[in-house]
Amino acid sequence: MAARRDGPLMRGAASTPSRRSRLLVAIAVGLLVGCVCAYLYPDGLFRSSSSSLHQTIASINSLQDNSVQCESSERVNMLKSELASLSDKTAELKKQVRDLNMKLQLTERKRDQAQEQFLSLGPQGKAGPFGTVKGLRTNPTVLPDESVNPRLAKILEDIAVQKELIVALANSNVKEMLEVWFENIKRVGIRNYLVVALDDSIEQFCKSKDVPVYRRNPDQDVDSIGKLGGNHAVSGLKFRILREFLQLGYSVLLSDVDIVYLQNPFGHLFRDSDVESMSDGHNNMTAYGYNDVFDEPSMGWARYAHTMRIWVYNSGFFYIRPTSPSIELLDRVATRLSTQKNVWDQAVFNEELFFPSHPGYDGLHASKRTMDMYLFMNSKVLFKTVRKDANLRKLKPVIVHVNYHPDKLPRMKAVVEFYVNGKQTALDPFPDGSEW
Repeated sequence: MAARRDGPLMRGAASTPSRRSRLLVAIAVGLLVGCVCAYLYPDGLFRSSSSSLHQTIASINSLQDNSVQCESSERVNMLKSELASLSDKTAELKKQVRDLNMKLQLTERKRDQAQEQFLSLGPQGKAGPFGTVKGLRTNPTVLPDESVNPRLAKILEDIAVQKELIVALANSNVKEMLEVWFENIKRVGIRNYLVVALDDSIEQFCKSKDVPVYRRNPDQDVDSIGKLGGNHAVSGLKFRILREFLQLGYSVLLSDVDIVYLQNPFGHLFRDSDVESMSDGHNNMTAYGYNDVFDEPSMGWARYAHTMRIWVYNSGFFYIRPTSPSIELLDRVATRLSTQKNVWDQAVFNEELFFPSHPGYDGLHASKRTMDMYLFMNSKVLFKTVRKDANLRKLKPVIVHVNYHPDKLPRMKAVVEFYVNGKQTALDPFPDGSEW
């Protein structure tokens, strides 16, 4: 059977319906996809992609900015730290330069002062015959400098006699003793004296009693001690305060308030030394010095060692002249009292006066004199010796300092009764020492 063969015309007619159906399907799918896209992307497919792209780019830029800011902040902090460190180093270097300049100036000043003192001695001369050569007993006084304290300079000009005066420091803790102190000064006829008031109460009290008084300008370091400090603390202040008096060119008889004045002390001073002080000694040996032999038997032939001993000067009653060594003494003592703990002003005062120069230490070149222990009498001498000796009882001291006994006020009053009012039994009730 022969096969059937379709011609070209038949194939074209058959494929036309199939093509049309595929087009319709494509159109329908396209419409369906369009509807779905319109529903899912109302703002448009490409706009959303663009917005998302922009957001992504903005996020990246933001992260980069934050990173840059963070790095910049860390860098700034690092630079600030380095700058602060450099500033500290610069300040330290400046301080070292200032210290070096100060040391250089002090060295130059010391050299100039030494030259001035040398020139003040006059032309060099030959030594005289044996036994006739005498060294200087004191140093030349400094030139007065009123710019240091013009107000104090005016007060001292009115009070001082021949550039000398008695000075005492006082706060409210010693009010009763202060009254006994200045009442006896008035009775003796002394007019060149001044109370340095350390608080308002003492200032008003002195004014009410017609007592010359001076109140320093406010100073926190001094005022805190002056208002609340006890005897020893207040005693330590005097070395700082006295400096201005000496700079102004005045000689000062520094006095504690536990002292009874029986005569005018200015008629009994030698004025041949930088410092003239009463002694805590109670006999000729302890007051004026002695050779104390130390025995060490184990040394055999060299068992005996000779030592020089003297009882300390009393830092509560001394006469000090306005000389360079005197001012240096005040500076040394004040510096040690302000920088060292648990030190006593009287011990420091004596150490600076007596310790000689030695390796690592330059001693003070100040001349000194010990006052007559029976004229400038401490309370140990009075109660242990004088009151028991018929001849010594007849002696009238210049002052009596009740420094050895804590019951100061009643003993001061007893001294007045004995020496001023003539009551011969006034000293009898008191023991030689203190009763614990």
